[in-house]
Amino acid sequence: MNSENNYIEINRRSWNNRVDTHVKSDFYNLDGFLKGETSLNTIELEILGDIKGKSILHLQCHFGQDSISLSRLGAEVTGVDLSDKAIETAKDLANETDSSAEFICCDVYDLDKHLDKKFDIVFTSYGTIGWLPDLEKWGKLIATFLKPNGRFIFVEFHPVVWMFDENFDSIGYHYFNVAPIFETEKGTYADKDADISQSYVSWNHSMSEVVTSLLNNSMELVHFQEYDYSPYNCFNQAVEFEPKKYRIKHLDNKIPMVYAIVAKKH
Repeated sequence: MNSENNYIEINRRSWNNRVDTHVKSDFYNLDGFLKGETSLNTIELEILGDIKGKSILHLQCHFGQDSISLSRLGAEVTGVDLSDKAIETAKDLANETDSSAEFICCDVYDLDKHLDKKFDIVFTSYGTIGWLPDLEKWGKLIATFLKPNGRFIFVEFHPVVWMFDENFDSIGYHYFNVAPIFETEKGTYADKDADISQSYVSWNHSMSEVVTSLLNNSMELVHFQEYDYSPYNCFNQAVEFEPKKYRIKHLDNKIPMVYAIVAKKH
């Protein structure tokens, strides 16, 4: 594991290893989801607006809950993910919920080999770009699959969050993308006590890297917002201060935790 060249296989195994635990976890609330609850959060729902009849490409969709939630709002959705186990689960969930969402298993950088279609919206959210080494290629991919005047809607954990060590006691990582990060974890963010472990490769991406990758690929920024909370209880030391709003206990509202971007293709 001394090279980033095999990061795709390392991360595919890593995500395959998480799927069973995630499906069973309270974090993903599959029972509520199957009864009709949305897996989408207020942040992205407000930005998405009325998507009835819109075509949506959902990048890095994990096991499909958000893709299916988007389809329940009347959109025609195609979800993409690296993990074959996640995509198998997504297809099963789509069948079980009578969803029209479709799913493709591939590395997102190879998507043009699997899909020849333009979309009204490209969507991706929460913990996605850290698995990608090259955001310039990512920006190009987004632009390739957007129709003219199509929108890219992106909600992600703030890069400041990824600078801290796991308990948010000190700065442990670079803000900028200086090198791949090779790590092994026990448990998973959805169930920290789960009896699993996996190795993975990730990258930190600064705000300027994200924005520049979009501007360099025929898109203009039309919305940018930062939030002082996370809608997910996925970090150590997190406390819920309002329903579905979490902050790091000893940092309170001092740091940004999430940001949202909407970019429009020229």
